[in-house]
Amino acid sequence: MRRFPPQRLICLTEETVETLYLLGEQDRIVGVSGYAVRPSEVRSKPRVSAFTSARLDKILALEPDLVLAFSDLQADIVSELAKVGVAVHLFNQRDIAGIFAMIRTVGALIGAGEKAEALARSLEARVTEVAHTAKGSSRPRVYFEEWNNPMISAIGWVSELIEVAGGEDVFAHLRGAGAARDRIVSSADVIAAHPDVILASWCGRKVVPRQIAERPGWAVLPAVANGRIVEIKSPIILQPGPAALTDGLDAIRSALGVSR
Repeated sequence: MRRFPPQRLICLTEETVETLYLLGEQDRIVGVSGYAVRPSEVRSKPRVSAFTSARLDKILALEPDLVLAFSDLQADIVSELAKVGVAVHLFNQRDIAGIFAMIRTVGALIGAGEKAEALARSLEARVTEVAHTAKGSSRPRVYFEEWNNPMISAIGWVSELIEVAGGEDVFAHLRGAGAARDRIVSSADVIAAHPDVILASWCGRKVVPRQIAERPGWAVLPAVANGRIVEIKSPIILQPGPAALTDGLDAIRSALGVSR
């Protein structure tokens, strides 16, 4: 790292971008992922990457002090950056506790630990309050579909947020599997699980509820029979950061019929 605290930051995924904005440290961001949309002001920042690919020349031209990346899917990008001497921190949070740890770590890395601690505590309090509000209510059985072909069930933080919101993830036993291939479910699995609500977020692709409802044998599902198939937009639920704990959680609560 060239300076501490680092002044020129590049974020290769959305959640660290939003965290930095919430910390009031957005002026340090010199480059972002093409998928970064929160807050809207981020659209003015230079785009340097997709999710599994990046423009090394653009990143180097911006002379970052630190690049923030996420997961094994960006391991090749991180390796290339490390080979040319760029300082990188690779996060790999897959649950709610990991999101809070990410926020605190970002703060520590940039010399804004107190602000990060305050942000993490405020989000922790919010999640706790929502969970407390949901106690004692009926818990609808929920199938969350992260992708449609093959069908992939909820990753860790999404499964946990379903429970916080007052639902029961029908495939909760799979949420510890970080790799999507380990969360593949069959049509027969979903039919057997008999969900009351189907939530879907197809990794940036528009969800078509009719396509879900018309799957062979799915008409018997309470979620289909009662028209409870709800899309949750990817930017607010499939990035493990503040968005999932705020707007994403609220969207789940709304879909489950829980008032805010």
